[in-house]
Amino acid sequence: MPSGRYEFRVEGRLSDEVAGEFGELEVSESVPETVMHGEVVDEAHLHGILARFRSLGLHVVSMREVPR
Repeated sequence: MPSGRYEFRVEGRLSDEVAGEFGELEVSESVPETVMHGEVVDEAHLHGILARFRSLGLHVVSMREVPR
């Protein structure tokens, strides 16, 4: 998988502390979800981001690659 820009939508609003766990992503609110987007360098990086969502108990509503 080549690098790409991805958008992740997670359920609810994130605290500043939880949002800080995703320093490589830009975070914005779009009630009732939080939208996070940024550059994903490879498949391992993508799986790492998804693992962080899971470990923090966040529900990913959608994930998609977006144009740069």
